[in-house]
Amino acid sequence: MEKFSLDALGREHLERARGASSGRSAATVYGGHEHMLRQTIIAMMPETILAEHENPGESTLHILVGRIRLVAGETSWEARSGDLLVIPSARHEVQAVEESVLLLTVALLA
Repeated sequence: MEKFSLDALGREHLERARGASSGRSAATVYGGHEHMLRQTIIAMMPETILAEHENPGESTLHILVGRIRLVAGETSWEARSGDLLVIPSARHEVQAVEESVLLLTVALLA
């Protein structure tokens, strides 16, 4: 069994994001290319955008800290700390409204 502190990882990646020219920092917490399930922690500075991209499988965003906006086409959803968003299967982007830490969970389609 493995145990991770998402709070500690979130603090670490927020610090990295503050110093990054991209305004973000991310790392795989669990899974990867050899697994169907992948969980990634993502820290984003205000106004940082994860550009529009495809959804590679079933996925959710758990907002651990801050506030974000998920945009898919003409529809957008705002979420804040404690919220869980089910990501639509359409192309989408993620915008940080304030300093944010997200846990992205993806179950790849077989």
